[in-house]
Amino acid sequence: MNVRLIVPIVFIALAAASRLFPHPPDFTPLAAMALFGGAYFSDRRVAFAVPFIALLLSDLVLGLHQTMPFVYLGFGATVFIGMALRGKVRVLPVAGAAIASSVLFFIVTNFGVWLVGDMYPHDVGGLVLCYIAAIPFFQYSLMGDFLYTGLLFGGMAMAERYLWSTPSVIPD
Repeated sequence: MNVRLIVPIVFIALAAASRLFPHPPDFTPLAAMALFGGAYFSDRRVAFAVPFIALLLSDLVLGLHQTMPFVYLGFGATVFIGMALRGKVRVLPVAGAAIASSVLFFIVTNFGVWLVGDMYPHDVGGLVLCYIAAIPFFQYSLMGDFLYTGLLFGGMAMAERYLWSTPSVIPD
């Protein structure tokens, strides 16, 4: 393995491990891990596998719940958003991708809470109530997505600058 492959794997593993430490609700590295994997691994299988394995391992420690399929669906869609960043890893496109993935994740996972849970009536009014009740948590999700996205993409920019001379998509 070369350093261009090892560095992003280590970054994603560290981000996943950070989930194990106390943090505000929904202040997690999930979107950042998926965006980063999609943006930096040229092989689609690796772009999905590395972040998904890191997520699964941290979930096995934290515990599983009934809305996991929706979390993984939102996570997978975010890898695709990261793939759209390939060759365009600059501040504004990455920030836009972080916002888009936060909104997407909010929509998908809260739909899952409504669909499989019993907290809200299973009608349009219940779905609206579910989304309204989740709004206060969205601020933490957005802050976490920005922080971790900045750390991962910024850390990779530093690695590219100091460990090798030309930035690129990681060959697998």
